[in-house]
Amino acid sequence: MATTTNNTYKRKPSWLKIQLPKGETFTIVNETIKKHKLHTICTSGNCPNQGECWAAGTATFMILGDICTRSCKFCATKSGKPLPVNTTEPEEVAQSVKSLKLRHCVLTSVDRDDLDDFGAEMWAKTIRAIKKENPQTTIEGLIPDFNGNKDLIAKVIASTPELLSHNLETVERLTPQVRSRAKYKLSLEVIKQISASGIRSKSGIMLGLGESEQEILQTMDDLLDVGCEVFTLGQYLQPSKQHLSVKEYVKPEKFEEYREIGLKKGFRFVESGPLVRSSYHASKHVK
Repeated sequence: MATTTNNTYKRKPSWLKIQLPKGETFTIVNETIKKHKLHTICTSGNCPNQGECWAAGTATFMILGDICTRSCKFCATKSGKPLPVNTTEPEEVAQSVKSLKLRHCVLTSVDRDDLDDFGAEMWAKTIRAIKKENPQTTIEGLIPDFNGNKDLIAKVIASTPELLSHNLETVERLTPQVRSRAKYKLSLEVIKQISASGIRSKSGIMLGLGESEQEILQTMDDLLDVGCEVFTLGQYLQPSKQHLSVKEYVKPEKFEEYREIGLKKGFRFVESGPLVRSSYHASKHVK
């Protein structure tokens, strides 16, 4: 059955209730991001863990603007024609990391299919700038597919982050309905290239879009076949009535079962829970 949008919402179960953001550290993170005119996926993606992560003094910086050239049916990030690239962004991010005294920094970006290099040079510059200003800080990059261009992916790899992540987002069968322009096998090739470089690789999927258990297990096997070491599973939450509808709210016990299966299959780390997102507990994945 096709995955469709729906103008009605399924009522969220009790285990998906979250606390409102608060606290002094949360305020400091928020003010630092505003001061440097930066974007975070925490805000643009409506992440349910924003309060917990910001209160702990961590954030996922989103580079290359906040308007994506793709329009994935699960994602809350704005889509359309992006603004010109902010050439000072690498230094602004590096200074924010320094101000917040981050021991681990997570970067992501919108897709920039409007740029000749899909944003690869800005990715590399930002990672290098963070390393220059914060030599003790470890870095994780959640990268787009760069249209499968191996030279561009290699450019990001050459900036030597400790971990690179690229999300499959869903199982192979549902990829055409869920992900705009992306291809399941192309994404596996991106992860394979990261793994082959010696940098730790990571990927994740959302549950509740109509996938079967067998498809989830097959996705695990596909990722392990390309050397993926870290795997995340979280509940899909419908951002608006224009996005894909939730087919199922997966129970916490089932997420725990998938975590145990993933570890037994051979992943180094598995984060699996209703509120888990790609950068959840990210600092421990580089150890």
